[in-house]
Amino acid sequence: MKRFNDPRMKRFVNEDNKIKTEEFILYFNDTVSYFNPVPSNAPDEMSWMTTKNQYYQFISREKQLSILSLFGQNVYIGDSLAARKWQITDSKRDISGYNCRKAIYQKNDSTRIYAWYTSSLTPSVGPEGFGGLPGVILGIATEDGGVIYFAKKVELLNQIEPALLSPSYGKNKVYSMIEFKTKIEKEYANTPWGKRVFEDLFRWL
Repeated sequence: MKRFNDPRMKRFVNEDNKIKTEEFILYFNDTVSYFNPVPSNAPDEMSWMTTKNQYYQFISREKQLSILSLFGQNVYIGDSLAARKWQITDSKRDISGYNCRKAIYQKNDSTRIYAWYTSSLTPSVGPEGFGGLPGVILGIATEDGGVIYFAKKVELLNQIEPALLSPSYGKNKVYSMIEFKTKIEKEYANTPWGKRVFEDLFRWL
């Protein structure tokens, strides 16, 4: 509910539906990861409250592909892995049986993100395309608690279906991050809800 401080949004978000739970899966090996939402067939009038984006991280190539869900369509963004300056703290917690250390990323003056990573799992990957820490990120949250991810379980797979780690975008245009930001600002900046769209899309990016 903290994400929706616009009075028009608050008409739809109340005490009964302000907590929205979604499931995602993070597949990874030593060279690539894939983060995606778990599809649900249950009717959900509040599905708009959470993003359904997908992220590929190609560690060995230092590249990433973000597939953003925008108005029912996928938008593809290819770029280098994000360079984030993390502050690693002494704070620790257990997540799904793994000892995790807390790190802090100060994105800008108003956005701080917390991550909990484990060095017991070595690839530098995580939810929402996050990485850059000495291990897998098993928990991540915005400072205001508006968005929170925590791993419910960690499973060792004998084999990951190759198609899961190989994106297919057909003839769709793949934007760079700069191109996409310019496009969004140009098309939606002057709409009443444009600022909200921009903030949600680039919450993590």
